[in-house]
Amino acid sequence: MFNKNSKPQNRIDSLIGLGTKVKGDVDFTGGLRVDGEIIGNVYADVSKSSTLVLSESAKVDGEIKVTHLVINGVVNGPINATEYLELQSKAKVTGDIKYKTLEIQMGAVVEGRLVHVGDASEKVVSLKLSGTDSK
Repeated sequence: MFNKNSKPQNRIDSLIGLGTKVKGDVDFTGGLRVDGEIIGNVYADVSKSSTLVLSESAKVDGEIKVTHLVINGVVNGPINATEYLELQSKAKVTGDIKYKTLEIQMGAVVEGRLVHVGDASEKVVSLKLSGTDSK
């Protein structure tokens, strides 16, 4: 699932706690867990391994670009997970998602495009809404 040079962080270096609201961009290295809210973009240097964990109570209004991402909260904005993305059961994403490896649990919601980014190309995955006719 992961190449040898890009393993997820096994530890959390920083925490944005429940009840904390950050207004502005967040740049981090290593591991970051968010239980609060970020109004701004969240970036990690994608040449180094990074892990962002958004708990059930987390909310991000902005762009996210990291190597490894686990979401169980709300994201309003585009996502670029250069290695791995996990959408847990309470995840709600509004925005386009670029990913290399994707895991989606039942209950997760994505309102946007899922774009697989391989070694040299991008492939758009079309999702059909249930209950609609294809003509």
